[in-house]
Amino acid sequence: MILLASSSQDNLSRWEQGIRGLAPIFCSTNLDSVRGELVRIKPIILLLDLDLPKLDGPNGILGLMKLNPETRVIILSGTLSDEIEWSLFRTGVRGCCRGDIEPEQLQNVVQAVQQGELWIRRTLSWHLLNELVMITQEKNKIKQAVGELLANLTRREYEIATLVGNGESNKQIARRLDITERTVKAHLTEVFRKLDVADRLKLALIVKGSMPPHGSTSVGH
Repeated sequence: MILLASSSQDNLSRWEQGIRGLAPIFCSTNLDSVRGELVRIKPIILLLDLDLPKLDGPNGILGLMKLNPETRVIILSGTLSDEIEWSLFRTGVRGCCRGDIEPEQLQNVVQAVQQGELWIRRTLSWHLLNELVMITQEKNKIKQAVGELLANLTRREYEIATLVGNGESNKQIARRLDITERTVKAHLTEVFRKLDVADRLKLALIVKGSMPPHGSTSVGH
């Protein structure tokens, strides 16, 4: 289902003409109606007029997305600056285009977004690239920091931490390593202290989410 949201009947008629036949269509002319339909019909696509009264820009769009996170939002508006359009993409919208877009072109936009693509102007591509670079750099910094912490573990502590990350119990670890459970607990106490974590769950999250594959990072001692 596709939901069209605009206070302009001209917009709704033109948009409906462009996407007719792609999916069942519902129309809303005010914000309260949009909220209700997002919950009731759970549309796969929302074509949203940025000038819809009381929408409140990116903040309002975020609020609508929370009502049904599965709905893919396409913003239609007048001319937007690069900064404003990029801020809309950062909220999670899947496409932006002019409100007076030709019906045939609007069909292309909707079909692309239905297939999981973004409809974004080429002039904004560098924003997307910079964002990806920054995210990658931040992830690398986190991995490096965690790797440095893990390097403070002895080989046995590292081995036990890895097994905890795999979900094994103290008894299973003791059996696998041919040591006592008491010894396993002693090693874990030291691991918790060195990594400054309070329990097995947090240790497992570190190991599974941030640690490189076992064997690719050397450990001390």
